[in-house]
Amino acid sequence: MAEREHFDVFDRSGEIADAIRHCVFLTTRRGDKVNTMAIEWGALGNLWAKPVFIAFVRRSRFTREMLDANPEFTINIPTGPYDRKIFKICGGRSGRDVDKVKETGMTLVNGEKVSVPGILELPMTLECKVVYRQEQDVSLIPEDVRKRYYPHMPERDHDTDEDDHVVYIGEVVDAYVLRRRLGS
Repeated sequence: MAEREHFDVFDRSGEIADAIRHCVFLTTRRGDKVNTMAIEWGALGNLWAKPVFIAFVRRSRFTREMLDANPEFTINIPTGPYDRKIFKICGGRSGRDVDKVKETGMTLVNGEKVSVPGILELPMTLECKVVYRQEQDVSLIPEDVRKRYYPHMPERDHDTDEDDHVVYIGEVVDAYVLRRRLGS
């Protein structure tokens, strides 16, 4: 179904950083359930002599529940035009309520080093294993940022985009671009 073109994550770090500003997708798996969410907060870096992807996931998100149950994820990055329906559904609907894979018609491709799949339609794939998890201490965030992104804190309104985050640092254990195999 798909071939993989492996690459060194730091050789494409500029492209990855640029994609984060526009939107990448974080995919999780728990048992047979796969969930993908659109994210615009994240970073690629080097920590403890390992390539890492740092993701911020609000406490209220289904993705957080999935990551806490299975501390592996993939980052799926568009490398050209893609069906914007994927962004609309994965950025605006909860995996608790809808099967985003089915709704978007995405094609899942099994991971090589993690249990979480990549997405053929979002072909640049970073396979990650969580090496560190930290709940935010909003009191340590600069006031201007806190006012903009956490205006209801410390009340913790977990049903909106105004609750705080859990920071997940995932070691990037594999990186590749998925390509549809000819004849598939």
